[in-house]
Amino acid sequence: MGKSGLNGFWTRAQKQHVLILASGDTIRHMNIRPWMAGAAVTLAAVGCIGYLGATSYLVMRDSLIGASMARQARMQHDYEDRISALRAQVDRVTSRQLLDQQVVEEKLQSLLEQQMALSARSGKLGSLLDRAGDVGILTSPDASQASSEKADVSEPALNTSAKSNRTKLFGAGLQTSSSTETVADNADRVFQNVTLSLKQIQQSQQARIQSLTAQATEKANAIQAILDRNKIKLDSPAAGEDAMGGPLMPADPKLGFAPTLAGLDGALNRLETARDTVKDMPFANPAPTHEITSPFGNRTDPLLGRLALHPGIDFRAATGAPIKSAGAGKVLVAGEVNGYGNMVEIDHGQGVTTRYGHMSRLNVKTGDMVDEGQVIGFAGSTGRSTGPHLHYEIRRNGVPINPMSFLVSGLKLKELGYQ
Repeated sequence: MGKSGLNGFWTRAQKQHVLILASGDTIRHMNIRPWMAGAAVTLAAVGCIGYLGATSYLVMRDSLIGASMARQARMQHDYEDRISALRAQVDRVTSRQLLDQQVVEEKLQSLLEQQMALSARSGKLGSLLDRAGDVGILTSPDASQASSEKADVSEPALNTSAKSNRTKLFGAGLQTSSSTETVADNADRVFQNVTLSLKQIQQSQQARIQSLTAQATEKANAIQAILDRNKIKLDSPAAGEDAMGGPLMPADPKLGFAPTLAGLDGALNRLETARDTVKDMPFANPAPTHEITSPFGNRTDPLLGRLALHPGIDFRAATGAPIKSAGAGKVLVAGEVNGYGNMVEIDHGQGVTTRYGHMSRLNVKTGDMVDEGQVIGFAGSTGRSTGPHLHYEIRRNGVPINPMSFLVSGLKLKELGYQ
């Protein structure tokens, strides 16, 4: 049973398939063996697989290409967005830099204006301080301080070139500033320091000028009081010196320093006028260190022995002792005059004249202009005299007055530094 069953199966398996091909009268047949069927099936399977693979490849390639193009498009958009953001950032930085530069330029211009104003004022202040020294209200230490003050403002704090200004003012500060501090912030800090320095200079100048103005006013008032006691008026200013004018306009608060200079200028003008008046008037002693032997007023005449008016004062002086002019003026008389001997009469203005009598020899002539303290002659005993001495008179409008008032005032003026 077993063998017959296997033989039957094998017999069925060994049956061959015949492929018949007919073409017209020609008939051909081909035995299809199992391996040929397997090969055909294999080739068919390979072809299907190849077809499916090619199709899948084409589909996947299109998908990959599309995905790649989409990715490239996204990258391009990202780059464009980044570039746009960077451009916007650059624009903002540039705009900020332009604004910072504008702020710096404006502040620099403001500082330049302040510096130029201080420099201009320093020229006027320098001349005023020189005048203050001339009239004796500026001592040596003050002069040194004034020189340093003038140097502070006359030495330019800023250059005229904006670029060099920025380099000079902000070079060190900007290099050391933190990364979070902008140029404008650093410029503000530096400008505040420079502005504070300029303000301190201005305040120092104002305080100095106010002090000098007070001193000049005080001395002018003191001299004015002395002149008033002696009925002397201040000399009138030269024509045009006090001439002023112009349209009335509102005050500029930026020019608040000018009135201080004007006040000092006015006080110095008044003090200089008073000083010049003092130099003209006979406040000096014509024979310093010499004793007064006969005062002004009624006395017993040394020659007649009866009461008589002595219109001046007598100074004991040896023959040949120098006699000095008590003030500046013009010589009206220089020669021998009855009773006075060799006499010099000097006109000091405002109706005030001085007479110097009994001199042995004269040192001036009529018409000469003399200065205060100038030697005009030498003591002697010419004319109506009992011995060598100087007869000194002061007359106002031709009327003799007591010279002691002028001599005492001269001592007070000497204390003030004007004799």
